[in-house]
Amino acid sequence: MPFAPVLHAEWLKIRTLRSLLGALLALFAATTAFSAIAGASETSDPEFDPLYMALSGVMPGQIAAISFGALAVSSEFHGGGLRLSLAAVPQRGRWFAAKLTAIAVPALVVGLVTAFAALGVARAGLGDAASGLGFGEQARGVVGCGIYLMLMALFAAGLTALLRSGVGALSLMIPFILVVSFVIGDVPGGPTDYLPDRAGQIVLYETHDGPLGPWSGLAVTALWTAAVVAAGAWSVRRRDA
Repeated sequence: MPFAPVLHAEWLKIRTLRSLLGALLALFAATTAFSAIAGASETSDPEFDPLYMALSGVMPGQIAAISFGALAVSSEFHGGGLRLSLAAVPQRGRWFAAKLTAIAVPALVVGLVTAFAALGVARAGLGDAASGLGFGEQARGVVGCGIYLMLMALFAAGLTALLRSGVGALSLMIPFILVVSFVIGDVPGGPTDYLPDRAGQIVLYETHDGPLGPWSGLAVTALWTAAVVAAGAWSVRRRDA
């Protein structure tokens, strides 16, 4: 079967599952709300980074992006959905590629819109504190934020395919991001910058001291994501539906 009709079928699944649309809406709402709160808050930190402050709503908002990726794949494991999908598309690799594309495109689009809105509402609150931000830095932050959210959604999708469980994937990723990565990320030293979430978040900073830059940090996150997606693809191809 050609790739286009397979992708169309997977896109219809994304559009018709309310939980997935709800996750994308939550991504936008949570990110913009927390960025607005951060922008309205006063800070006396001498190392204040206006770009990161404006986009800091991504920290809680990324949970919705992760949930979107996990739910999009885990829905196939309920009620024999995967068997039906593979009966229609016997080429498992092609089906999984279409599934990932149907996840990546809306995650990227919503991520870009969300980052632009978050930056706008936060800058309104920051006022003169954000006056030093140039167009290039803001554009890089918005584009990088959208890519980062897409990569986290794909990471969750690949992990869900590997574990064959959305609950299992969320149980691993959310505590890691909210607790483990947050705690050890404050430990001095370069290796912590190579964690999948910490590396990608470098693009949200106006300036960052460390071994990675904004785009190289996203590249590290992309490598982590590619590895997990490859493991998920192996699971889909080799294990029984």
